[in-house]
Amino acid sequence: MKKALMVWGGWEGHEPEACIRLFVSHLEFNGFAVEITDDLNVYADSFRMREVDLIVQCVTMGELTASQEAGLLAAVESGTGLAGWHGGLCDSFRNSTDYQFMTGGQFVAHPGDIIEYKVRITKPGDPIMEGLTSFTVESEQYFMHVDPSNEVLATTTFSGKHAPWTGGAEMPVVWRKTWGDGRIFYCSAGHVAADFENFPEVRTIVERGMLWASR
Repeated sequence: MKKALMVWGGWEGHEPEACIRLFVSHLEFNGFAVEITDDLNVYADSFRMREVDLIVQCVTMGELTASQEAGLLAAVESGTGLAGWHGGLCDSFRNSTDYQFMTGGQFVAHPGDIIEYKVRITKPGDPIMEGLTSFTVESEQYFMHVDPSNEVLATTTFSGKHAPWTGGAEMPVVWRKTWGDGRIFYCSAGHVAADFENFPEVRTIVERGMLWASR
């Protein structure tokens, strides 16, 4: 049986524990034994991390110690998958640039706060996107600094209404990449738990992305 480690914490506004628990049954149905924790020290425990096939993280902001960061990077590099969404993966540890290098992006702004925006599927033939078409969500539209080597599966275009200088900017929403032998999946949508109920495309994408990322 595969093992999934689900890690939550950080800023409560993103409802990290509630979001994490939405996906437990999905992972269990797909053959994972699931462990849930809010203790980042798990990343520094090399013995426990060797047994993990998938890390699902929802920790906005916060800090990693040197040993926690080193353990997490080493686990992914050796083949453990890493998956997450919104600020829980790509606004997690603002002072940890090696972590950002690994995940492939960092949140910097969401002009207009909660707004309606369109997500355009750029690789409809990809298994994560299979059967989905472009869709609209009402949430925070993330403006991000991103790794140009990410494999982008969906994007959004900024209108410039709330920050005129961003008008026409096309920004990745969903991507995947590798770090050593590990796979990383990210989706910038999913601000709070209700978003996964209100926008089923987002939930489907995250569910599929988790399975893709797993060892």
